[in-house]
Amino acid sequence: MPTYAYRCENCGHEFDLFQSITAKPIRKCPACAKATVKRLVGTGSGIIFKGSGFYQTDYRSDTYKKAADSDKKAADSDKKVADSDKKAADSDKKVADSDKGGSDKKDAAKKVTAATPSSTVKSTDTTAKSLKKSA
Repeated sequence: MPTYAYRCENCGHEFDLFQSITAKPIRKCPACAKATVKRLVGTGSGIIFKGSGFYQTDYRSDTYKKAADSDKKAADSDKKVADSDKKAADSDKKVADSDKGGSDKKDAAKKVTAATPSSTVKSTDTTAKSLKKSA
């Protein structure tokens, strides 16, 4: 329901009245009680559609859209930089952790590689012995 503006031609009293669209304009002034009130033609307020699909931002200017896109790209690049900094910090932490407890792992790896050639030699020796027996 809209709000209508009224003015009394007799006393000059101006007021607003909240009325239905189908209601007839009032004639009697609440200040002087004479029937000289006229409804004023106003510009009204802007129309705001509520509900799905009607948004104020649907009809933005091209300059606004370009500025918003550039802001979004800048924010995305800032996020990528922050992510790469975090990954670098994580890899530095892993390197530091491996330096602290890595000596046990390195020793175990040395033992495995030291054991591998001798076992290979044994299997080669047994293969050579079996070939000699069959010959």
